Amino acid sequence: MNGYKCVACSVVQSPGFEGFLCPACGGNLDVSYDYDEAASKIDGRFAEGSNDLFRFAALLPLKWPRSPFPLRVGGTPLYPVRPLEELKGMCNLYLKDETLNPSASLKDRASAVTVGRALDVGAGVVAVASTGNAGSSLACLAAATGLVSVVFVPASAPEAKLTQMLAFGARVMAVNGTYDDAYDLCTAACTEFGWFNRSTGYNAFTREGKKTCAYEIWQDLGGRVPDRVMVSTGDGNTLSAIWKGWCDLKAVGLIDSLPKIDCVQSQASAAINDTIQQVRSVDDVVVDWSRLVVREVSASTVADSISVDRPRDGLAAVKAVIQSGGEAITVSDQEILAAIPEMAQLTGVFAEPAAAAPWAGLKHLLKNQMVAREELVVCIVSGSGLKDISSASKEVGQPCLIEPSLKAVKESHPPLDVLVPCNQV
Repeated sequence: MNGYKCVACSVVQSPGFEGFLCPACGGNLDVSYDYDEAASKIDGRFAEGSNDLFRFAALLPLKWPRSPFPLRVGGTPLYPVRPLEELKGMCNLYLKDETLNPSASLKDRASAVTVGRALDVGAGVVAVASTGNAGSSLACLAAATGLVSVVFVPASAPEAKLTQMLAFGARVMAVNGTYDDAYDLCTAACTEFGWFNRSTGYNAFTREGKKTCAYEIWQDLGGRVPDRVMVSTGDGNTLSAIWKGWCDLKAVGLIDSLPKIDCVQSQASAAINDTIQQVRSVDDVVVDWSRLVVREVSASTVADSISVDRPRDGLAAVKAVIQSGGEAITVSDQEILAAIPEMAQLTGVFAEPAAAAPWAGLKHLLKNQMVAREELVVCIVSGSGLKDISSASKEVGQPCLIEPSLKAVKESHPPLDVLVPCNQV
């Protein structure tokens, strides 16, 4: 690590900078590296060590030489998906299953590095604004390291996520308002009380944790680079992090090409995709990133993890999609809900609504002939379906209630003789 660079105005700060946002324009900061030095330290040993994200220490901005956690964060599986007629015979489709992190979401990667940073600077209390997953993630990893966590969430956050936070011992502030209200209140509280702020789009270290997801995909593909990576997007931080991970790998000489990064959003929360379409509607214009303003919307989607009015890391996400040549895809809430059981029944991976959005987005690309069936595609499954059972239940229905007799089994619907194993569908 050799400093910070503003995502908007490109002003550089030294590695000793103690703020969170760019002092010149208020934009988000991006951690920068001396890639030549990092490449010399990697020297073929980049992915060696323990089976967690800290094996990539050469490109992480922490003093810790190894994981400060007793929990494994990262090292999640990349599953190949068998060719499916439902997906037009795609033969190179993979799911990156982030549901196997400690709190069952990709957000644990961000929390691991931000909590590591909090330990580096001697913080005792770490706070976050969250729609749910970032809060349960911070609560989990703070508990594992003895830090105090405070979580600000909209009162509408799913009960399972609130229960997780409380079980881990977090002080949970359920704000009677939107995620953006919770975000602003968290920022004000951190300033007032001197707490370490882990919030997405405010703390540059969140991107550094999430980018390791790209490193693992590269490693598990045996050094191959996907044609495209599909990411469900709310604030934009996860998408910009996945892009940065691939750019890091290229900068240190481990890969020669880069994938397209596809942004999948709900039609009811599409601020970033609206902005991408706005940029692309103007031909032959060099984008002045310092002047581009990401649109705001009034978000209301069943996919709570990506329900955001004002994307706090939106500019970085817009840049990532534009620079990678990726697509901006919007899908309906009904398509997202339908993707949950379809994905579960065809792959065995149970996703929450936001995590099922990439699957719905891929079907959109196929329907519109925007992806070739031989392309190598990775869908990021960012969170477990167990985090939002109420949403999944809207699509999967209820059990068949019967009397305890074989006759009742035989008379149940659908008839047993039409049931077919998933592997024969």
